[in-house]
This record gives sequence, structure tokens and C-alpha cells, in this order.
Amino acid sequence: MKKTMKTLAGAILAASMAVGAQAATLKMAYDSDPVSLDPHEQLSGATLQMSHLVFDPLVRWDNEHQFEARLAEKWERVDDKTMRFTLRKGVKFHSGNELTSADVKWTFDRLSASADFKGVFEPFAGVNVIDDYTFELATKEAFPLLLNSATYLFPMDSKFYDGLDANGQEKDILKKHGDTFASKNASGTGPYIVTERQQGVRVEFDRFADYWDKQSPGNVDEIVLTPIKEGPTRVAALLSGDVDFIFPVPPNDHDRIKKSADTDLVTLGGTRVITFQLNQERVEAFKDQRVRQAVNYAINNEGIVKKIMKGFATPAGQQGPKGYAGYVEGLQPVYDLKKAKALMKEAGYEDGFSITMMAPNNRYVNDEKIAQAVASMLAKIGIKVDLKTMPKAQYWPEFDKRSADMMMIGWHADTEDSANFTEYLAACADEMSGWGQYNSGNYCNETVDALVKKAGSETNPEMRAQILQDVERTLYEEAAFVPLHWQNLAWGASKKVAAADVVNVMNFPYLGDLVIKE
Repeated sequence: MKKTMKTLAGAILAASMAVGAQAATLKMAYDSDPVSLDPHEQLSGATLQMSHLVFDPLVRWDNEHQFEARLAEKWERVDDKTMRFTLRKGVKFHSGNELTSADVKWTFDRLSASADFKGVFEPFAGVNVIDDYTFELATKEAFPLLLNSATYLFPMDSKFYDGLDANGQEKDILKKHGDTFASKNASGTGPYIVTERQQGVRVEFDRFADYWDKQSPGNVDEIVLTPIKEGPTRVAALLSGDVDFIFPVPPNDHDRIKKSADTDLVTLGGTRVITFQLNQERVEAFKDQRVRQAVNYAINNEGIVKKIMKGFATPAGQQGPKGYAGYVEGLQPVYDLKKAKALMKEAGYEDGFSITMMAPNNRYVNDEKIAQAVASMLAKIGIKVDLKTMPKAQYWPEFDKRSADMMMIGWHADTEDSANFTEYLAACADEMSGWGQYNSGNYCNETVDALVKKAGSETNPEMRAQILQDVERTLYEEAAFVPLHWQNLAWGASKKVAAADVVNVMNFPYLGDLVIKE
């Protein structure tokens, strides 16, 4: 994609922006770049990172884990099923069009049709437009997570996506892994405009001169993102000064950054769980609860954390981490090779069997090494693994097709709630509602689904927590999946980059507020 993106009407005036002499360029390196510019194509961390750069949410989480007003300047409860929002006036899209409630409704309707996002908005009845700057979000029943869900709502420029593209295709078409207008062009209200994009090579962003948030301290007028898959190479680029902000920093390289006089290591505890799913439709043995339990007993979570993650993770026995409503203190991972072998024998698989396994090699910290370790551990109970790893751009289409018997998936509950894990990773797959969209194991327990739905309308926090804890206990007992660990977060930055001020546990750095010191 060439610099012709700069032809968005009234978009690129960065050279004359008010930041003046303080303006700076941020050169950053991630392990990969976004697979698409369409914010509704894939529910992933990379997509949401991109959304916070190019678009803006109605509300977002602040550092105290409270809701911060963004495009919605205020909101109020009308009744148990309705929240009324007031939009900021005068907010411009990159195209020059003004944001109105009609754009919010258009975006909501598109999200509700997205295979990935519809599960988030399944409890909602819709958007009621009151006037250009007032609308209501209505839910089918009383819903305790309405504002949590609103953090996913990044209004798109409905007029920009109207009509046909050069190929005669509708500009607003939503297609996973497709060559669509929205996957290559974006008009949001965010602090940055995409000005150049070469998939897998480089993405450039320029500061939007008409950005609405004039109170933002950010002084970065240009961002250059270079995907660098290999962790040591990424760290070397930071230490040499070729880039000044990187993510992730592999645990093996933390000390290199700490010892440098020119760089800082910024770390936070993480809430993203790394798991493997066991495909019960592809492998008959995985339908047997004893076999699934054997797989869990055979995997040494603490050993993986200690040796591969260098202690920079927390072994997991369940989905949500401590502090989440569904967390159960006693559900801990147990490594017991003797018990694993006994369960395999009891289930009639003493001689084992063969499976295929797929994992990404540039999506999660040490993902390839973790997959290799798990494959080696399973060999000890007779499960022979044919492992294939690949870059995430190639992995996600394979994941969507459920192309292997055992597949890696990491998940951060962007609603900051336990139910989100189950809705996407363990619920019975339902194309209509979007539940189970990332359940490549095809695990299905209708009782679990009913409990999660019950929690969705329970407004008493204590009762809701009890329901979600019952869900976690059931998933643990049935070995619905293989939880490995909660991945901690580490960024590396030049000392002139105030990275600690913009990073967060969701791993959506608010780069629009980033300050680079002179």
C-alpha cells in the first residue's frame, strides 16, 4: 500500500501541527504487524492495538482500571436495560466527515455481524439514535458489563465505507482474511492515520492534525512500525538505537535491556492466558475426559514457566487470573506423569496415539518453544505429536479452519471479566451468536453455557462471582482445555521514551498520549 493513503480529504497536515519543535518520531518494533486495517475482521490483541491508534473507542480503561470518557463524553443509566451516551461534538474522522450517532449505530450493526465480535454484543438489543450526538445502547436483559463491552466500540466512518471500490465490491464488506476495501483503507477518529503499509514489512502512521483530544500530552507526530519476528534481533535493534520501543521482550533478554544505560525495561503482570485446545471432532480419544485429564497431568506448567519463560509468567490451572470474578484459589495445575499414564491406560490408550499440533511462532512470548516443550512432554505418555509452527498471518486462517488436532490460543478478556474467556474459548460453537468462535477444541457443555448466560444478567457481584466460579470448576474437572500460564508483559524502550506512562495490562499502549523527551 503506497502513500496514496494520504489523499484522505483533509487528513494529512502533520507538518503544520501545533506540536511544533517538540514533535517526534517513534520507531517501534513488534513481533508482527496487524493482519488487517479492518477493526472488525479479527478479535485479537494486534487488531485492538491498531484500533487504539487509528480509531477511538466510546470509553477506554484508565490506569486505575476505571472507565475513561473518549468519544462518549458522558453516559447515564435510563433503566436496567438502557444506557444513554452523549458524543463529543465536532469530532472529525480522517476523511473530514463529522462523527455522529449514525456512525455509532452503523458500527454497532457491523460489529454484530462480525463472526469474531458478535459474541461480545450478543446481550445487546441494539442502538437507538436520539439525535446526532445522543444515542442509547439497549440490552435484552439487565447486563452488568455494558460499559465493559463499550470499550470494543470504535466508531467507523460510515460515509467513507459507503459505495463500491475500484473492483465493484461494497466498501463495507466484512470478510476474514479477504482482500477488501476495509482491510486496506481506514478512516477513524484516532490520533494516527495509516499513510503506508507493506504487510509484514512496515507500517507508517502520521499524526492526525484535526485530532479531537487537544488535552493529550502526546508529541509523537509519526510512528514507524517494523515487524521483527525474532526476539534477540528486536532487542538488538533497540540497543543499537535503530528503534526506540519494542514488544515483546523475551525473558532471556531482560537483563540486556536493564544493563544498558540508554534503555528501560517496563514490565507488568499479565492477564492473557496461554492454552492448548484438544479437538474432539478430529480425535476420538479427546472425547474421553480421562485422556484430556492425562494431557493436563503430563504437561509441566511450572517447568515451562521456570525454564522457558524464565519465571516471567504465572502457571495457570484455569482461564481467568487472580482478581477476576471467576477465579478459584484451589484450581492449580498439577504435574503428575504417573497419574497421566494411569489415566491413559484406564481409557484404553496405554499404547498412545498420534496427533497433529499447530502453533504460531511470533504471536505469544516463546510460543514456538512452548509448543516444542509440550510436544516433548506428551511423548512421555505415548502421544506422538507432528508439530508445525508458522507466523501468525498464516496461523490464524489455519486456526479458523481447525486444521490441527491440538492448537495454541492465547486470550486476554478485553471486557476484563471471566465470562469472556468461556464465551469465546469454551462455549459450544454457535455461528449465529458468535459463542465458541475461538473454540478449536469443539468442547461443548450446555450446562456451562447456561451458567455463563445466567451470569450475563446477574447484577449482584457476589452471586455473579459464584456462578462464574462454578464454571471454572466444571472446566477444570472436565479438562475442557489445557491452560499453561498467564503471560506477563515486558516492553523495551529508549530512556527518552516515556513508555511507562502509556502501557497497560491490556497491552493496548495509548501511543497517542506518548511523550518522547528531547
